[in-house]
Amino acid sequence: MLCGLALAVSCGCSAGGGDGERPPGAPTGVSARAGSATSVHVMWNAVAADPPVDGYEVYRGTAKVADVPGSAHMLDVVRLAPATSYVFTVRARDGEGRLGPPSRRVRATTPAAAPADASAPTRPGRVTGRAAGSRAVQLSWSASTDDRKVVSYDVYQGGARIHSVGGGQTATVVTGLRPGTAYAFTVRARDAADNISPAGPAVRVTTPAGADEGAGTAPSGFRAGAHRAADGAYYIDLSWVAPPVDGVVTEYGIQLDGSTVTSLVWGGTPPRGRATYSFFLGREKGVAHRVRLRARLPDGTWGAYSAERTVTTGA
Repeated sequence: MLCGLALAVSCGCSAGGGDGERPPGAPTGVSARAGSATSVHVMWNAVAADPPVDGYEVYRGTAKVADVPGSAHMLDVVRLAPATSYVFTVRARDGEGRLGPPSRRVRATTPAAAPADASAPTRPGRVTGRAAGSRAVQLSWSASTDDRKVVSYDVYQGGARIHSVGGGQTATVVTGLRPGTAYAFTVRARDAADNISPAGPAVRVTTPAGADEGAGTAPSGFRAGAHRAADGAYYIDLSWVAPPVDGVVTEYGIQLDGSTVTSLVWGGTPPRGRATYSFFLGREKGVAHRVRLRARLPDGTWGAYSAERTVTTGA
């Protein structure tokens, strides 16, 4: 068993237990990244609950700094001190007012303030976008320059900022979109003094109709094998790389022989790069199994399935 990983057998139950009496679970995939010398961008994954999540509470240390509606999964915490380390947690609240447990603690350090910096970064260039299935869009752009340093990039959908990524990142995958819908995206750069660049060229993308989640949301490099344990039982060995979406993927659904049988949930920090997991198959030799998996994306929706692999016990 991997450290920090919880294994649950799928039973068709909702995350809230279906009885309407339990509070929401703790948000997963919480991350914090400095957006400037005086702000930190906090993100988390959507929480599935019954009744549905009505809002989120964001805490700096033990102090609540903001209430966020249930449809949002990010917040800029502002008016912070430069060159200072902060700890953040997030709690979900349902429509009945019940608060779930706090998320894991995440830390971010604001950079030092740039004295007398009134120069904004240059606008991002060569912004491109393409649909990655009916509910996601892949965006990329060329890096901005700044007389000090670009700390982050802000992604806008129309006139609303929907996401931020680090200053060293020039691509992102926007998920949670609607099929058959036209979108316009722009990107702006930000420096440590909170100077914001002009918007890069707008890119317009229309998602196709249908339910295709798109290869861009599928785990890549999926491999599957089997081994025989000392007790004579066969186990399937899986490895994969998380899809390149912004946010943290903490849950995967595994499909075996056409049926979803297992849900993997990391309770701690998911591994960087290639992830691995093994689970029990049976004791009979020479049995072929088909296996694939998909990720629950940070917006709460399921991504596309990986390629399917066939494994034969004892082969």
